[in-house]
Amino acid sequence: QVQLVESGGGLVQPGGSLRLSCAASGNILTIYTMGWYRQAPGKQRELVATITSAGSTNYADSVKGRFTISRDNAKTAVYMRMNSLKIDDTAVYYCRLYIYYSRPNDYWGQGTQVTVSE
Repeated sequence: QVQLVESGGGLVQPGGSLRLSCAASGNILTIYTMGWYRQAPGKQRELVATITSAGSTNYADSVKGRFTISRDNAKTAVYMRMNSLKIDDTAVYYCRLYIYYSRPNDYWGQGTQVTVSE
């Protein structure tokens, strides 16, 4: 089955930067969307950013202007550069893959911890 491998999380000071990576492997069709979600302690999981196979992006209002999502179709990978990190960005970040016209069609990574602290 499809597997997502994430990397890039860690501890960073406010104002710092991190770059998250997620590589997918398995039987993946050409039409798919990849994205990043996050979940802070005691809170529900929320969308951070998504990118379609055509390159169309969508961002949560809280990260616009600070985060940038991108993808490499040859590697079936998605990345997210996070700049000007704030304490409120602290969360477990999850990579998601959605494959259109396929079932199962929704896959998640194991999550990578991002901690922003002094």
